[in-house]
Amino acid sequence: MVSQRLKIGQVAALGGVNLQTVRYYEREKLLPEPPRLSSGYRVFSEDTVRRVRFIKRAQQLGFTLAEIRELLMLRVDRDGDSAPVRLLAKRKIGEIEQKIHALEAMKSALEHLTDKCSGKGPASECPILESIDSGEALQ
Repeated sequence: MVSQRLKIGQVAALGGVNLQTVRYYEREKLLPEPPRLSSGYRVFSEDTVRRVRFIKRAQQLGFTLAEIRELLMLRVDRDGDSAPVRLLAKRKIGEIEQKIHALEAMKSALEHLTDKCSGKGPASECPILESIDSGEALQ
């Protein structure tokens, strides 16, 4: 199968991102620099589309661009071990669990505050606003 030569707009469309996102990934060195035609146009391979999709999927899983850069390096090392990939994923799970815990604490605090507020009367006397102002809401 012959590799198709794609322009940046085609890469963006096929990758499900906008043109600026592809350029951003290039600046961040997540995509290899493409060759240029004699006309000056840059041409991308189908692998670039695959990388763009990989990056977007990894972002959806919560990975940072730095972590994605590491995953991409591990992905191209065919002789490499999968242990570092697993370690990155386990670390990410831990971070997600911490975020969930923090979100649950925020939800609980807001539920407690909304139980105090009848929703009637002047906003200047609202227990939610008073708690936020005093710092009590954050404890």
